Amino acid sequence: MNTVNQRLHALDNLRAAMMWLGIVLHVSVNYMTASSPTPWRDQQTTVVADLLIAFIHAFRMPVFFILAGFFAALLLDRRGVTAMLRQRVHRLVWPFLVFWPLLFISMGVLVAVYAHLAALGTMGIDFSLIPEVPGRPKFALLHLWFIYYLFLYCLVLALFLYLGKYMPARLTALLATVWKNLVCKWWGVIFLALPLAAIGSFYRAGIITPPMSFMPEAAGFIHSGMFFCAGFYLYRFQADLFEIYIRNCWKNLLAGLILLIVFLAMSKKFENVQGSDLYLNAGMALLYNCVSWLWSFALIGGFLKYLPEQNRLLAYLSASSYWVYLVHMLGTMGFGILLYSSPLGAVARMAVNMFLTTTFCLLSYQVLVQRTVLGRFLNGGQRSVISNGAAQSSGVSGA
Repeated sequence: MNTVNQRLHALDNLRAAMMWLGIVLHVSVNYMTASSPTPWRDQQTTVVADLLIAFIHAFRMPVFFILAGFFAALLLDRRGVTAMLRQRVHRLVWPFLVFWPLLFISMGVLVAVYAHLAALGTMGIDFSLIPEVPGRPKFALLHLWFIYYLFLYCLVLALFLYLGKYMPARLTALLATVWKNLVCKWWGVIFLALPLAAIGSFYRAGIITPPMSFMPEAAGFIHSGMFFCAGFYLYRFQADLFEIYIRNCWKNLLAGLILLIVFLAMSKKFENVQGSDLYLNAGMALLYNCVSWLWSFALIGGFLKYLPEQNRLLAYLSASSYWVYLVHMLGTMGFGILLYSSPLGAVARMAVNMFLTTTFCLLSYQVLVQRTVLGRFLNGGQRSVISNGAAQSSGVSGA
């Protein structure tokens, strides 16, 4: 079995891969044919973008929150509650307070340019042309909703641990055992998906959209919170669960693929259904969230099995992931604008945008962040919080 550091290398490698898939996902949003939760869209669209979004969205954020819960538990185990919260303030709260206003303004300008292109076919800025998105607040969290919610989960976790002192030891042990069984038994996936299906029944096709409001949204909070809890208990029972995930990685991958195909078939069949059917949405949410759990476990097991060692490329991507997470939307939108009037088709535009955004993010990290004051600020003034094997793990996905 892998050593502790090798395990952390595997999870860092997984985090790096999930971060790059964020670029793929958000580039694809520009070119999707289905209705979009964002107020910008290229004139060229392709079903390839829709499939990529459905595929990546099923597991990417669930994996991130599982990793976040895992590293929160690791930090608690080694440093305690107070140190965990102090570190979370440095790594989450201060970067959010600094970068959210900058991103809100710059992304707002890019959206206005996109809207001008779509409406008039020329470059320009006219905020009145930006289409309204139903239910989207005027001051949205943007993609920084992840670190916003992550800090809230850390606060709830600290409160839970405080109250746990006054709970019977049997009760806390029972709760931990229940979680262990749910995340290691095949039938546990169904039980884990049931509450997510219940809250997903109020969303079209059962897919919960990312929360954008500063006031926590119940559906989004419960959805991501369950994966965070799974990661917290994964740390406690890692000796058993890692072995199970490694052994079953291909089974979980195949089972998730079958369920996703069924989900996509149902989506295609009912895409023209008017209104929102509560039971249909619940059924589709059950399928989709089963995929989320299965593929999250499959990816953890797969990376532990096949990528347990530190990889130079993935280590660099992992170290840069927090910066990439913060600024990548500027690239996906900015290069989307530059490619808007190009003779390229939608798929070619997607490929070029992904390449340019990746290059922009990594070059800016190399020049502006890696060995600078900004880098120390994002790292909370620490080069490595856990160990060499977990370098940067306490960043955008860890705790």
